[in-house]
This record gives sequence, C-alpha cells and structure tokens, in this order.
Amino acid sequence: MNAASLTLDGVACARGGRVLFAGLSCAFGPGDAGVVTGPNGIGKSSLVAMIAGLLPPFAGRIAHGGARALLSEAAALDPELPLARALGFWAAIDGRGDAVADALAAVDLAPLADVPVRFLSTGQRRRAAMARVIASGAAIWLLDEPANGLDTASVARLAAVIEAHRAAGGIALIATHFDLGLGGTIPVTLAALDA
Repeated sequence: MNAASLTLDGVACARGGRVLFAGLSCAFGPGDAGVVTGPNGIGKSSLVAMIAGLLPPFAGRIAHGGARALLSEAAALDPELPLARALGFWAAIDGRGDAVADALAAVDLAPLADVPVRFLSTGQRRRAAMARVIASGAAIWLLDEPANGLDTASVARLAAVIEAHRAAGGIALIATHFDLGLGGTIPVTLAALDA
C-alpha cells in the first residue's frame, strides 16, 4: 500500500442553505484513524461524503493520497446475486477480483458466499458492505456508522479489521455514535456554529 494521506484544511459544510460546521482542519497519515462525532444533523455523514468526493465542500480544501473506499447506508450490492458475485462485480471494477474470498472471510461471511444478498439480515448486509470496502484494496476507508445493525461479536470483528488496515499503513475515518474500542484515534468533533 502506497503512503496514504488525508488532509482537511478549513472545511465547511452547508446543507439546505445552512452552514452545519466550518473551519475543520485535520491531517491523517499511514496507520491513523479519525473518529467523527457530534450531535445528530451536524453533518457527520456529509463530511464523509465530501471526503469520498460525492459532495463539494462549502469552503476549504480536502486532499488525499491513495484510493478511497466508502461504507455508507446503502451497500449498493445487487440483491438478486449471490453475495460473492455481488461483491465480485465491484472488486473486478477495482481490479481486485481475487480479493473477494479473503474479504468475506475477514467479516465472517464466507459460509454465505452463495446466498443471494436479498436473504441477508441487516447485520449481514452491513458486514457485506464492509467486505466491499476490504476487497477494494483502498488505502483510505471512509466508514459511516459501520457498527449499525451489528452484534457484539461483529463489532469486535469490525474493530479488528480496522486495526489490521491501520497496521498495513491504511487510514480509517469513522463517523459513529458507537465506541469501537479502537486505540490511538484522532478525534474529529463537529459542533454547531454559534448563533
């Protein structure tokens, strides 16, 4: 994995004609993890989407070194396909078609590889979305509420996968209300602007 980097310089987010947060500056290098916190509606998901390149910042600059992979509310997996084939579609686009089996094993879904996505539980779909991120081989993981719908064992597995990614020189930015028990994280706290 090439040296990953992510820098936010004076970033602001506006939604619906209203500025949610402004002046956000932070930097991440290989092995770093940032945990984005703040009250509901403050723009945590919007920040993740901006870093992913899906939304432009209202102000400021975002720079990154390395490919990005996004875990958001929608897993974007074809519900009619068996899980391994649905993941294989995206992995092939990333040039990593051979990464699917390892990604499924990392999130303990290998036994469900031949099950159509539509039959997966909420937690299994969330883990499948994480497998998509893993299979991408991206240096920068952007995870929006990755623990939603997961049981205790799956949360522990998620934390272990994130730590392994960091140990390999990757970056993880995680918007969450849930303590994943990760060590040495960089807090990214979004707060409402003064009236």
